[in-house]
Amino acid sequence: MSRLVIVSNRVAMPNEHRAGGLAVAMRAALKEHGGMWFGWSGKRTKDASGTLHTTENGNTTYCTMDLSVEDFDHYYNGFANRTLWPLLHFRLDLVDYRRDTQDGYRRVNALFAEKLAAQLREDDIVWVHDYHMIPLAQRLRELGVGNRIGFFLHVPMPSSDLLAALPNHEVLFSSLASYDLVGFQTERDLDRFQSYVRLYIGGKAFSDGRMRTADGREFRAAVFPISIDTEHIARQAKAASTRASVQRLRESLGARVLTIGVDRLDYSKGLPDRFRAFEHFLDRYPDLHGQITYLQLAPVSRSEVPEYQALRRELEGLAGHINGRHASPDWTPLRYVNRDFSHGVLTGFYRSADIGLVTPLRDGMNLVAKEFVASQDPETPGVLVLSRFAGAAAEMKEALIVNPYDLDGVADALAQAHAMPATERKERWNALLKRLRRYDITLWRHKFLEALSG
Repeated sequence: MSRLVIVSNRVAMPNEHRAGGLAVAMRAALKEHGGMWFGWSGKRTKDASGTLHTTENGNTTYCTMDLSVEDFDHYYNGFANRTLWPLLHFRLDLVDYRRDTQDGYRRVNALFAEKLAAQLREDDIVWVHDYHMIPLAQRLRELGVGNRIGFFLHVPMPSSDLLAALPNHEVLFSSLASYDLVGFQTERDLDRFQSYVRLYIGGKAFSDGRMRTADGREFRAAVFPISIDTEHIARQAKAASTRASVQRLRESLGARVLTIGVDRLDYSKGLPDRFRAFEHFLDRYPDLHGQITYLQLAPVSRSEVPEYQALRRELEGLAGHINGRHASPDWTPLRYVNRDFSHGVLTGFYRSADIGLVTPLRDGMNLVAKEFVASQDPETPGVLVLSRFAGAAAEMKEALIVNPYDLDGVADALAQAHAMPATERKERWNALLKRLRRYDITLWRHKFLEALSG
């Protein structure tokens, strides 16, 4: 059987407990196939990039590479997170393009390719993940690597005109043709990519998923919406209900309805708009004052990036403003917390909540929406309020689908969720859970690897 080689920016080492969908799925795939997980070590050194570290665990090799401080700043903090991230999330106003960071991004990808090529066996199947590694396969091909290589984009694919706003966009995005299979989260993402290939690099898209570039290179592109380990999360959430932190949360609420949001602190999540929508809810429905508490957990991320520092200040100001206007001595309507919690505790919080508020301005998928549903008590399930601009909305039609820019609309959806009869809650939740059980994280990885191997 061929080995599976996973390539991603960060590697979930065997002694690390990561709850994310990618870590869970990749560990299961590697356990099943045997192989290697290759990526950045997490170390920034004063020396030149390229030092490798290898760890064996069962039938899996973990191979990681150090980066110099300069390479990390150009590749990760610079081009990946200040140029590509906002571009791929439709935020041209936040794109910080610099030629030196783009050069650094390509340089680091080339170094990853050179180090990886030396580790590959002839029949390995390579699966590359996300926007950090877009040009990796092109460099591997230049080095003579003929293995089957797949790529999965975890973030959205914007419209072709937005992609074309990036200087030298053709050089970067045409390199995706070096993969044998390119996977997207939704049909809309695939359609946008096909349009880009036709309009800007002179290629063709065929009805069977094949694509052909102007120079004749053929590859395939398809949709593989990522999911969660549904049964595991359901069991975890049920067990978490006895945890002290979860019980303290419930006790602090009394009889109040709990609305919960859990998001990394990122401008793509639409948190300022969400806070303002909650303020609209308080203004429009004064009879519900004191009956509902909104808990927003937003662990800090990318704290070195100025845009994220500004976002944190904005949210702190909004939270203070909303509570200053509406709080009473015995009720704080908005609880805003920047702490990280273990995944087990989070699923317990989800199960305790009556409403899940998931309203990103743009998201590749958003697994919080799926985890919220999987975590619910079957007897008293909560209601999911979900942004139409999350990839999950394409699958989760039974949620209350909202436009995150329509603050009054989000406020009305909160009121609708609050008033929803138990029978309707159960009907919506059962339909959502049925789909999550059928198309879980295991089926996602199996479908992608079957398509790549075929």
